[in-house]
Amino acid sequence: MVLVVAGGVGTMHLRGAEPELKVPDGTKAGEPAAAELKAKPGIWDDEVGNGFRAGLQTLGVTLGAAYGLAAFGGHESHDLALANLEYGRMIGPPLGHSYGLRGNFEVRAELFAGAEFSPSKEWLVGLTPHLRYNFATGSRWVPFFDIGAGVSATSIGPPDLSGTFEFNLQAGMGVHRFIRDNLALTLEGHYLHMSCAGIHDPNAGLNAIMGMVGLTWFF
Repeated sequence: MVLVVAGGVGTMHLRGAEPELKVPDGTKAGEPAAAELKAKPGIWDDEVGNGFRAGLQTLGVTLGAAYGLAAFGGHESHDLALANLEYGRMIGPPLGHSYGLRGNFEVRAELFAGAEFSPSKEWLVGLTPHLRYNFATGSRWVPFFDIGAGVSATSIGPPDLSGTFEFNLQAGMGVHRFIRDNLALTLEGHYLHMSCAGIHDPNAGLNAIMGMVGLTWFF
């Protein structure tokens, strides 16, 4: 401030006299805007469909059925009804640079349960770790390839299976179709094999083609 005194003009500065400058949202000048501080990262690495950000998590629920195959040593066609609960996490940023190859690896855990309805009525449950690769297409369609191996328990018995404990192997593909920013309709088809790796006899194995549909949340 300026102080006028007799015989001249002098100046005197008072510390703390300057008013604070604020922007319309209430933050001080030079500080990040409140909206910026509160903003949550999106699910994409940058633009929509250009790969998921590292550490993104997924939670999915799918329902479907499996058509049994009397093949690869199996004697009967085992038709199944199944429900899956799935959790996943992207293990790094997108790989590759061109569409068609660019994408993310995702580690997943799948808990499934269901019943055989032909040729007899039996139950089965299982837990399967998976490794999935999600392809970046530059769109809201995200295809993926998936493989997994885990453990199962079932009442299905001879002539194809024996003890309650069985291993399961899966391989398949599918697609996410995003219907909201963090929600996708998921369609997938898998090959399923169950056997005990020779721990018990018989060990002919169960083989089936699975078709599943459900919803996946990304967070």
